[in-house]
Amino acid sequence: MTQYDPLFSPVKIGDMTLKNRFAMAPMGPLGLGDAQGGFNQRGIDYYTARAKGGAGLIFTGVTFVDNEIEEHGMPNCPNSTYNPVQFVRTSREMTERVHAYNARIFLQMSGGFGRVTIPTNLGEFPPVAPSPIQHRWLDKTCRALTVEEIHTLVRRFGEGAYHAKRAGFDGVEIHAVHEGYLIDQFAISLFNRRSDEYGGCLENRLRFAREIVEEIKARCGQDFPVILRYSPKSFIKDLREGALPGEVFEEKGRDLKEGVEAARLLAAWGYDALDVDVGSYDAWWWSHPPMYQEKGLYMPYAKLVREAVDIPVLCAGRMDDPDRALSALVDGVCDIVSLGRPLLADPEYVNKLRAGQTAQIRPCISCQEGCMGRIQEYSMVNCAVNPQAGRERVTAYNPVLRPKRILVAGGGPAGMEAARVLAERGHWPELFERSDRLGGNLLAAGAPPFKEDELALIRWYGRELRRLNVPVHLNTVVEPELAEAGYDAVIVATGSTAKTFSLGEGAPVCTASDVLTGRADCRERAVVVGGGLVGCETALWLAQSGKRVTIVEMLDRLMAVNRPLCHANSEMLERLIPFHGIEVYTDASVKSWAGGELLIETADGPQMLPCDTVILSVGFREENSLYHALEARVPELYLLGDARKVANIMYAVWDAFEVANHI
Repeated sequence: MTQYDPLFSPVKIGDMTLKNRFAMAPMGPLGLGDAQGGFNQRGIDYYTARAKGGAGLIFTGVTFVDNEIEEHGMPNCPNSTYNPVQFVRTSREMTERVHAYNARIFLQMSGGFGRVTIPTNLGEFPPVAPSPIQHRWLDKTCRALTVEEIHTLVRRFGEGAYHAKRAGFDGVEIHAVHEGYLIDQFAISLFNRRSDEYGGCLENRLRFAREIVEEIKARCGQDFPVILRYSPKSFIKDLREGALPGEVFEEKGRDLKEGVEAARLLAAWGYDALDVDVGSYDAWWWSHPPMYQEKGLYMPYAKLVREAVDIPVLCAGRMDDPDRALSALVDGVCDIVSLGRPLLADPEYVNKLRAGQTAQIRPCISCQEGCMGRIQEYSMVNCAVNPQAGRERVTAYNPVLRPKRILVAGGGPAGMEAARVLAERGHWPELFERSDRLGGNLLAAGAPPFKEDELALIRWYGRELRRLNVPVHLNTVVEPELAEAGYDAVIVATGSTAKTFSLGEGAPVCTASDVLTGRADCRERAVVVGGGLVGCETALWLAQSGKRVTIVEMLDRLMAVNRPLCHANSEMLERLIPFHGIEVYTDASVKSWAGGELLIETADGPQMLPCDTVILSVGFREENSLYHALEARVPELYLLGDARKVANIMYAVWDAFEVANHI
């Protein structure tokens, strides 16, 4: 017996039994579908890996039932009605492989995005919605669906679910009265201004969702489970305006009173479980919570729903801590814990927890660079800290026949990942770090409490290197002579250094890295020079610590060059800046400091800012001098991470994996 045993007890959804209380939360399957609406090999491998990793229930990401009323640009996401033969053929291979691990798998089915359709996926026709309302992203007015189109979508849900059952899926999840997608737009009075049977009172606004479950049960049988992805609260202040945690506002979307009432109706109409989150596209940082949101943020809302219905409730939302997952189950918050991004970061999460190997679980850092950032920019789901996610087959470890002795210079994310992968494959890496700690620039990045998982990632790397018996030498500078001393290959991952400039003698200038790591003190009135991601997060942390903070940025907006950055992250951070009283000057540059004031030049002329600490966050410069010293002296030499090109943690880890997996 272990403390986590309740998480590994069986649970029923309808007549179907799950082996444990863990579900893989649905995440957009971008890049995992083929041109005919089926799943490609990447998708099959991706979902199978999470079943192999121990999850009792797998949800696919969103798939469509229609490609005519609302175009979706095939190939994009799978579609169960576009080419049923291809859908069943490819899905059957996937469901059979998932079932081999005694896991269940549900197809998540969507009626469309409506007013929140991603602009690149719009097609040539106007976006649809319940009523002629403003599009979320574009300055367009949506076209109202006709009653016949609604009926067509309902029929296609039935057809799609029938094909899913033929393909071996154990049930379906409807996407959803959730996050402000098309069916949710019908359910919310802010978006639904219809006067027919699909508008007006709550029962009418939910009629679309009711007819869907009734159609699926009629086509597939009452014993075929149907789950609904459901948001009992929207956090909408107005169109395109979301509320922040702790903000006092008037809910214009679905409030909790109506949310609980709707949950009771949906359960009474035949849904077998409710998969609970909160938020909307107008408040995207609730639906896709970045690191600025607290962990377990959906738990209070899931508990309200669970107390109102007699069907199982699922809860996601930064539930990666096993103790939090356990308390959610024991305290009656939910019946099943959903893990989304944590299963991207480590598909073996559940098996490791069951085996008591919690220290080996690779943490998700909630950066959303590899998942949501790449989905929105490149239509591909991946993971910043796990380069194999969504690419399981092409990035499988390549075992070595002749091990090499390899020197890795630098203990930042690139160096640690390179050493880890080399050791996993059977090489003999040896890591050297000039400072007294592993982590590199992650040590500064992880200093604010909302970035704690970046420090957890450093600790994970340290444990993995010890587990793999990788020698680690701290406080050791690699000189060219050391690199030539009997190593078969050398990897240089010496990172980067913060850029600086002078503001005159006596100016209280330091770098963001120095402040974040405690090497420099910040007094009471700080000016952060540079409004990129590092500058904004530093300013937020200082403001939350009680400092008076101003940001000065040369470009015309904050975070102008940070890519790919999920909109949920950037939009929440942009709103947290003024919410915490941080003053911002854009199109501005700093000139000098004297007598406790900083002179800046703005579009409106010079300004004097009271200031006792000037914090520079103006970028980093590659530190690659060791590489250049070794270019003519070492036959097999590689340059990785910030030492090659200053970027973000994802590219440091990904590049290190690519090189280390092919030496």
